[in-house]
Amino acid sequence: MTDLSVKSWKKQRNEEESLNSQEGLKLGKNNAKKPLELARTRLIVAGFIFTACFLVLGTRLLDLSLIGTDTESVTSRNYTAAEMTLARRDIVDRNNIVLATNLPTDSLFVEPKEVLEPEKSLAKIKTVLPRININSLLSVINSGGSFHWIARNLTPEQVWQINNLGLPGFKFIKEEKRVYPHGSLFAHALGFAGVDNRGLTGIEASLDNRLTGVANVNAEPLKTSLDVRVQHALTLELSEAMASFKAKGASGLVIDVHTGELIAMASLPSFDLNLYKESSANERFNRATLGVYELGSVFKAFNTALALDSGLVKIEDSYDATKPLKVSRYFIRDDHPENRWLTVPEIFIHSSNIGSAQIAMDIGSERQRKFLSQLGMLEPIKLEIPESGRPLSPSKWRDINTMTVAYGHGIAVTPLHAINGFAAMVNGGIKRQPTLLYQDEIHNRNISGKRVIGADTSLTMRKLMYRAVTEGTGSNAQVEGYLVGGKTGTAEKAKAGGYERKAVISTFIAAFPIENPLYAVLVSLDEPRGNKHTHNYAGAGWTAAPATGRIISKIGPLLGVPPSTANIAFPAEQKITRPIKNIIRTEFRRSESATF
Repeated sequence: MTDLSVKSWKKQRNEEESLNSQEGLKLGKNNAKKPLELARTRLIVAGFIFTACFLVLGTRLLDLSLIGTDTESVTSRNYTAAEMTLARRDIVDRNNIVLATNLPTDSLFVEPKEVLEPEKSLAKIKTVLPRININSLLSVINSGGSFHWIARNLTPEQVWQINNLGLPGFKFIKEEKRVYPHGSLFAHALGFAGVDNRGLTGIEASLDNRLTGVANVNAEPLKTSLDVRVQHALTLELSEAMASFKAKGASGLVIDVHTGELIAMASLPSFDLNLYKESSANERFNRATLGVYELGSVFKAFNTALALDSGLVKIEDSYDATKPLKVSRYFIRDDHPENRWLTVPEIFIHSSNIGSAQIAMDIGSERQRKFLSQLGMLEPIKLEIPESGRPLSPSKWRDINTMTVAYGHGIAVTPLHAINGFAAMVNGGIKRQPTLLYQDEIHNRNISGKRVIGADTSLTMRKLMYRAVTEGTGSNAQVEGYLVGGKTGTAEKAKAGGYERKAVISTFIAAFPIENPLYAVLVSLDEPRGNKHTHNYAGAGWTAAPATGRIISKIGPLLGVPPSTANIAFPAEQKITRPIKNIIRTEFRRSESATF
């Protein structure tokens, strides 16, 4: 090979080696890029998948938090009553203070087909809800149904704890719970609504259709005639009187004598409306409107008013009260005997049974029965609550019944009957329908009513009631700043075959200011016991009358009642102007079996 050939060969080899070297570098660079590109691609795909999962989960969580349950699940189980929120109107007092309202709550239910390990799941739930019955729920779950309640109206803490358990098949639904901010204060007037938000007692039950339903969801609150301030004063004094005299129970009412509005209504013992399931039957019993009692001498107000209004008895007439009145084999006696002849005012002031019985006989049985019927004393009173007692009256109105009814025995009525009739005696003689509702037309004073006695008779009765407080059995009801008029009533409790001598119902009804009455107040104590402050007397003058006076002193200023300035002048009273009528007639002598 020539030198030229050798040089050409070397040059060609060098060029090939150079070319191979450059291709090797390029190939090395390409191989280095591939892992980086692959990693970048994987990160992008993973990020996309993570974002998609986050969006799905976020959407689901938002759906559960806003809606609360799966729409298809609700539809499949054919359950609609509980999940439709049964909104109820608020209830307020006359000053727009809320008495009843709604709060959103969660309730727990189970869909048995979705439950895993039922026994273990229920055991976990029982740690949060100890009152559930595991055996009962196990049988429900094992039956394979589609829906069953576990617990209603749970607290937020209970919901949080159960959610943390993460148990499939156990779900929540949004509901509303009725709450009562004042607890037990209006227990018997308001009543309560159950877990399904349906009224069960009181106003909640009677006006259920007005409080709930699509048409009423956005309506204004239901405004009652009640006053929180007056209710508190009434309940406080009743509680203290009940404790002082160790009474079994008590009831109280405050009524506007011109409109029939009930400003306050209380029955003790009471219960917290928010915990009504824990209350007893005795606590739920409404003594003010459902219980019927012989109220004793408060009926002398009706007896005297009828006698004077009829014209058959004059204010100056007198009756023999020197000794007990014998009727057949029974005696009518006075608790505080004067042992002398008494005028009509004195009979009322000193609460004479003997004199009242004789007045009643001058009136006559038929006239008495008709008058009490006009006052509504013989039928249940229609009020905006279902708890309304039916009075007990003689099936056959004989003369003996006429005499005992005159002083409140042999006839049993509710305290509501008594105060509503009493209002007609002092308001000018008009009986009106009592109500628990505040209405515009009421405050226009255009309330219809029925006249039962004349205006002049009503004025005379107010004067007699005033004297019964200043001079008679109601003296402990006097209040500084107001002139008060009223009537005591102490009646032995009836029992089979007679009466309990040591068990009485003590009642006092008063109106104020008596010169121009605006409100009437009733206080009634069930089996009070006397104490050292009452010299062991348990009568109404010692027990119910003082409590009534304290109530008036508290509520008068609250209701804007100005202090009394007038003094009441009474007509001149003559001495005995005619002899007592001989009421021990032949028919009584024949009624040897009469009982009262």
